[in-house]
Amino acid sequence: MEYMLMFYESPADFAQRSGPEAQAFFGGWMAYIDTIDKAGIRISGNGLQPPMTGTSLRLRGDKRQVQDGPFADTKEQLGGFLVINVADLDAALEWAARAPCASTGGVEVRPIIKAPGA
Repeated sequence: MEYMLMFYESPADFAQRSGPEAQAFFGGWMAYIDTIDKAGIRISGNGLQPPMTGTSLRLRGDKRQVQDGPFADTKEQLGGFLVINVADLDAALEWAARAPCASTGGVEVRPIIKAPGA
């Protein structure tokens, strides 16, 4: 079954992406992704630019509401994602628990919907 692991990072996590901590920060992520690749379960995935680079859109009637940044002002923001193919939710949760941000932010695990006929 395919699951999306959505990685939520704290402001401190995002701050580590640049500066003296960047090599260690990305090293942890690369080791995690390498382990997933060696297990042969990765379908796709990418890191995301920091929340302030995003633009959010909502439609209200025929009007667009566009704002810079994410919808909500929360402590953790989406920092990246992976789609994995594992046996069940328990296996997906095991992989989510190994993510570098699991102890500082969080990981949302959600099953993928297959399009009809796919």
